[in-house]
Amino acid sequence: MDIFLQQILNGLVLGSIYALIALGYTMVYGIMGLINFAHGEIVMVGAMVTITVISTLMGAGVAVPGPLLVLIGLMVAIPACMLLGFTIERVAYRPLRNAPRLAPLITAIGLSIVLQQVAILIWGRNYIPFPPILTHETISFMGASITELQLMIIVLCLVIMGGLLLMVEKTKLGRAMRATSQNPAVAGLMGVNVNTVISATFMIGSGLGAVAGVMVATNYDQAHYYMGFLIGLKAFTAAVLGGIGNLGGAVAGGLLLGIIESLGAGYIGTLTGGFLGSHYQDIFAFMVLILVLIFRPSGLLGEKMADRA
Repeated sequence: MDIFLQQILNGLVLGSIYALIALGYTMVYGIMGLINFAHGEIVMVGAMVTITVISTLMGAGVAVPGPLLVLIGLMVAIPACMLLGFTIERVAYRPLRNAPRLAPLITAIGLSIVLQQVAILIWGRNYIPFPPILTHETISFMGASITELQLMIIVLCLVIMGGLLLMVEKTKLGRAMRATSQNPAVAGLMGVNVNTVISATFMIGSGLGAVAGVMVATNYDQAHYYMGFLIGLKAFTAAVLGGIGNLGGAVAGGLLLGIIESLGAGYIGTLTGGFLGSHYQDIFAFMVLILVLIFRPSGLLGEKMADRA
C-alpha cells in the first residue's frame, strides 16, 4: 500500500506538469486545428533560460534567497518564451494558415529540430545542472513521501490551470478565443481580430510551457537540449487522452497519464517477472496513445467542436 500511494503521489507531480504542457497543445489546436510539435522545445527553452539567468546572478554575487532567484529567472523565461511563441506563429505558421494541413505539420516538426540545434549552439550537448539553491525537504504521508518542492509544483499547476479556465470562460479575450475557435471568418466579421487572438493563444501557451520547463528542471535538478522532445510527446498524448481541443480534457488527461506512467514504472518489474525495469516507463504513455487512437479517438472527455478553445 505504501508503494501504491508513493506512485500515486509521483504520478500527480508528473501529471501536473504534463497537464500544464498539454494545455499549450490543446489551446493551439482549438484555435487553429494545428498540432504545434515545437511546443516541447519551448518548454526546454524556458528551463534553459531560467538556469542561465540564475547562474549569471549567482556568478555576479547577487545574494538573494533561492526561491527568489528562481522567480527572477522565471520572470525572464516567461517573456522570452512568449516572444518565441509569437515569432513562431508569425513567421512559420501564419503564412501556412490556408495551406494543406500536412504543410504546417511538417513545419512544426522542422521547427522542433531547428530549436534543438539552436539550443545545442547556445548551451551545448551536455546536461546542465540546476543550481543547488532549493531545498528538497520531504513530507511523510501515510508511509509515502513527497518533497515540499513537488507539493508546490502540484499546487501551482492546479492554480495556473484553474486561472486559465477562468480566463477562457470569463474574460473578453476568452470569448474572442472561443469565437475564433468556432468560426474564424464569422468572428472576424463580428469585430474579433483573429490574428491577434491566435498570436495571444500562442503566447499564453508558450508562457505556460516556460513555467512547466522550470518545474521539470527543478524537480530533476537538470536540463538538456533534448528534454522537450519526449515530455512534449507525452503532453501531446495527455491532450489526446483527455480530448484534443478540450481544456478540461487536457488537465484530466495529463493527471491520468502521469498516474498511469508512475504506476507502470512501479509495477512493471512485477508484471513482467523482472524482465523489464522501471526505465521502460515511457512505453506506457505511448501504449495509452495507441489505445486511445484505436478505441476512442475523440478522447475521454471528447473533443469540443463548437466551444473548444
